[in-house]
Amino acid sequence: MTTGLDAHSPTHRDDRDSAAPPTGAKGHLLLVTAVRLRQGPRGLRLDDQTCAGICRWAEHFETVTFAGIALADASEDATSATWLDVVDLPCSAQIRFVPLPLAYRVGTFVANYRQTRALLAAEIRRADHLSFTVGYLVGDWAAIAALEARSQGRKFAIWFDRVEQDVIRNALPELPLRRQIKERLTLPLMIPYHRYLLGRSSLALLQGMDTFKAYAPYASNPACVYDVHTQPSDFIETPRLDEKIDGILNGQKLRVTYVGRAAVMKGPLDWLHALASARQAGLSFEACWLGDGPLLPEMKELAEKLGISEYVALPGYVGDRATILEAMRSSHIFMFCHKTKESPRCLIEALVSGCPIVGYTGGYPEGLVQNGGGGMLSPLDDVAALGASLVHLDADRSRLAELVRNAARSGRLYDEEKLYRERAELIARHA
Repeated sequence: MTTGLDAHSPTHRDDRDSAAPPTGAKGHLLLVTAVRLRQGPRGLRLDDQTCAGICRWAEHFETVTFAGIALADASEDATSATWLDVVDLPCSAQIRFVPLPLAYRVGTFVANYRQTRALLAAEIRRADHLSFTVGYLVGDWAAIAALEARSQGRKFAIWFDRVEQDVIRNALPELPLRRQIKERLTLPLMIPYHRYLLGRSSLALLQGMDTFKAYAPYASNPACVYDVHTQPSDFIETPRLDEKIDGILNGQKLRVTYVGRAAVMKGPLDWLHALASARQAGLSFEACWLGDGPLLPEMKELAEKLGISEYVALPGYVGDRATILEAMRSSHIFMFCHKTKESPRCLIEALVSGCPIVGYTGGYPEGLVQNGGGGMLSPLDDVAALGASLVHLDADRSRLAELVRNAARSGRLYDEEKLYRERAELIARHA
């Protein structure tokens, strides 16, 4: 069973009537997540993509209750995001928000457990359909909601965005010592805990093929889904695609891009080493990494050390989605070095933009291009092979042009409205 998910363009607004649910919307949906809720001058605030996704839910359910983690201080969440006042959402009349305590420390979790579980129990009794986004152990209120739903004899959907144990394992070397100790102690408990919850769910929504392969054996009703916020208006237009292919065939300098955080799991240093390897082989290119993160200063130092700083732009965070999509449409290759079994939506956005994905292999990227093509994958951690792929594609412009056309074809499979509707139908039927 394959379907898909999630939020559309952060700047998208439409004419949906905020005073009443759309025709055909039925039932009350409860979502319990670890998404952060901020308090602003005008009330609660949410990141733009989550806001857009909530409005998509409101197209399919009469009312939606969204439970997320309340942040007392913006410094508690260092991620780059555009924050919106929820009162301004076009679907605001259909939505109710439930702030939950930030409780990832054992003491805080224990202190808040009884009150929060009672709150979740009441919300579960009120809802017709239940979906819980699980991803941790201590402080994961979505997991507690799943336990409570089970105790009430309710069906529920469980959602995993990535293979959490692999993400934690890969992050361990970069964590402070005390945090490393905590994660090493809790990891052997978290894995069976998640499997237990999967086994009790009536629907498991698993983001991408890596996540599906890891968790599907423990679920009775698994579905591979895709977290997309792209729609037909985002698809590269045919004249622009033809122009791009003409430029490739006429020998334009190779343009390589990536969009994402400069963090260990994204492999930014591998990305630079692959470019350096290609440069040493004689490749002429222009490359750009759009995104900030803890490794951005180290990336700049390494680019200098490798002698490729004049060919690589590292501008940092870019929040404007139109700018990001334009960068992808203008690029010939979207090169990535993802280290963990996650499901980054940037690969889908690249395909939508007619930018072939070239990077480390894995179930997720393989699944994205298995039907329409548009990718060239190398063994994990093999920067030399990845650099060689760049050199090969630069030399074989017909092959590169074919990849670009196939990428655009694959990208058209990821239509948010269609995939989101399918996911809502699954929840309505099974949870």
